[in-house]
Amino acid sequence: MSGGARGGDVRSGNVPSSNFPSSNFPSSNFPSGNVRSSGRLAGVDAVRGLAVLGMFAVHVGPAPRAEGAGYLIVAADGRAPALFTLLAGFSLALAQRGLGSAGELPDGWASRYRPLLIRCAVLAGLGLGLAALWPGILVILAFFAVYFLAAEPFTRLSTPVLTAVAGVSVVAGPLLSFLLGPLFGYEASGRGLVPEAGALASWDGAGRVLCELLLTGAYPLATYFPYVLVGLALGRLCDLRERSVALRMAGWGAAAAVAGYGAAWLSTHVFGGRERLLGVIASSHPDAVGAADPVREVLGRQFGAVPSTSWEWLLLADPYSQTPLETLGNAGVGCALLGLFVLAARSRTGARLLRPLTALGAMALSAYVVHALVLAGPANGAASWGAVAAFAGAGLGAAWAWQRFWADSPLRRGPLEHALRLVTRGPAGA
Repeated sequence: MSGGARGGDVRSGNVPSSNFPSSNFPSSNFPSGNVRSSGRLAGVDAVRGLAVLGMFAVHVGPAPRAEGAGYLIVAADGRAPALFTLLAGFSLALAQRGLGSAGELPDGWASRYRPLLIRCAVLAGLGLGLAALWPGILVILAFFAVYFLAAEPFTRLSTPVLTAVAGVSVVAGPLLSFLLGPLFGYEASGRGLVPEAGALASWDGAGRVLCELLLTGAYPLATYFPYVLVGLALGRLCDLRERSVALRMAGWGAAAAVAGYGAAWLSTHVFGGRERLLGVIASSHPDAVGAADPVREVLGRQFGAVPSTSWEWLLLADPYSQTPLETLGNAGVGCALLGLFVLAARSRTGARLLRPLTALGAMALSAYVVHALVLAGPANGAASWGAVAAFAGAGLGAAWAWQRFWADSPLRRGPLEHALRLVTRGPAGA
């Protein structure tokens, strides 16, 4: 997914840990067709499909405006990449549960880590290649490669420890970004870039790429990896085979969303946070003073990354602001959607209604790459409701038709999903 000015990236998918069934960027493909057809996995893929539609809306739709149909763009703005990333961790937990205990892990370094390293290298290569085409979005795939590498050691933690680490990361990640930004020259602006292949030609450029991936890019590890950890912890704690658990997830998620967004609203509009930020902007960001909304102007200039000029910025929850409150609110939305969609998918009627979203979510990597290629070509600069309808209709229809046509073939998972499995596991593991 790409975020920032045209944000909303697919930061989703199965975390491709070498310890688990072959998986890829944004889909939850597991070994058993019977398991995959169950309501809980159909619901997870349907949530991912909804995130893909949200990504389309943000990338090719009109600017978000809090009126009429514009609320749909507002709802998707900033939440689509967060949802993809949270689903990455959640899908990893489902795959881990399917394999059982850590004692079943393959022996030998090559068996355990080679598939992971190959998969991440492919994702990084795809990300760098798509970014070089200038599709008008901030391509997220290279960042996902880093998330997947970073996730591997956390899969070995016990559930209580993992849950504690995930909770701490929601605050610690954004705080780390805020504190370290000035040390790298990004106190007031300049964050929000994506890695470019040309930069790797020199050691200095490679260092910048590493800094972007970890700290200062559009979807840096510091502020987006907490979603992976939260998703992984949710997948460990919540057995979605139980209806009551899905109901509790919907409730917990709604409460977390209200807490995150509500606290930010209170801070900004009730306790004087906006007025204090306007004072900070006047002294530290004077070129934004004349804008219709100076706060959004400052955030927009660094693609949503929170500036390090005042602690007040950390109390926002604006799209792509990458603060603790935005992270909490976005994670709550993801948790609530998982619970609601899994509940819906438990019934035959609900599963049927969700089938187009389920198909699209299962092929999210292919959908992401194809949509980026189209944006780099004929749809470059698209920004209309007509473009949203065209992308959504084509995506849903193509995914549904593909899975129908290849229903009895490993290709049903999607062309790029299947190719990635072949590269990392070979024909026998596809």
